[in-house]
Amino acid sequence: MRWQFCFSLADWVSWRQSIFSDEDSTPMKIHFSASTHDVAQDRLDRLVARYGQQDIDTADCIVALGGDGHMLHVLHETLDRNLPVFGLNCGRLGFLMNHFASDELPERIAGAESAPIHPLRMTVTGADGSTHTALAINEVSLLRQTHNAAHIRVEVDGKHQVEELVCDGILLATPVGSTAYNLSAHGPVVPLGAGLLALTPISPFRPRRWRGALLGETATVCLSVLEPDFRPVSASADSTEYRHAAKVEIAQAHDITLRLLYDPGYSLAERAITEQFRV
Repeated sequence: MRWQFCFSLADWVSWRQSIFSDEDSTPMKIHFSASTHDVAQDRLDRLVARYGQQDIDTADCIVALGGDGHMLHVLHETLDRNLPVFGLNCGRLGFLMNHFASDELPERIAGAESAPIHPLRMTVTGADGSTHTALAINEVSLLRQTHNAAHIRVEVDGKHQVEELVCDGILLATPVGSTAYNLSAHGPVVPLGAGLLALTPISPFRPRRWRGALLGETATVCLSVLEPDFRPVSASADSTEYRHAAKVEIAQAHDITLRLLYDPGYSLAERAITEQFRV
């Protein structure tokens, strides 16, 4: 399946003006989505009582209540709706979320900054010859399924870069995902808008000195699993997993633009820069 939509800065300005063009304009139509956690559910009840619950088919925007996991769930579930998403943190970290506050929510949304995001498109060829496609907002990751280390050939834009990577796995992260699993695997933080993707090995054993690479956002990455029967590997696009992968091809889905909304001064780009100076 191939989605055919995008969103420009001019579209964003036009959307904001259409929501609050004058004092007599129709109130913003918000669809609320909350995780199953008690805190998120309690806040959902309070916000719906105050602002109402709009059906998603007629909503102007989505407000996601929860943590980063719920934000990813909402983005995946609403890919074809082309609606901006404003996250309110009800969890612990909430890197993708705004601070929770119930006051003046429509005004916050109308004054928010937009962060356009392009997911990764993963195409998996299984050991049995089957083919599967999925989208990743954070990262595409390959992980060994057994006690045997994975042996993976790394190819970028048709050129073999690592003939045999012996490791627990490898991942390709978007700028949004660079502060998640990628950072835990000692990969670099990639600021939003840098035009880069992070290719990071997971517990690499050989080559001993290779610790990954920064690739241009137009790069196509092909990861071939060597000895897939003896050394089985799973491939995941965020939470969508396919086991017994033989080959995984990854490229940025430039035909899809997701819109995350942030309070001014609290954007993903600014937080990514701040993250690089944490000690």
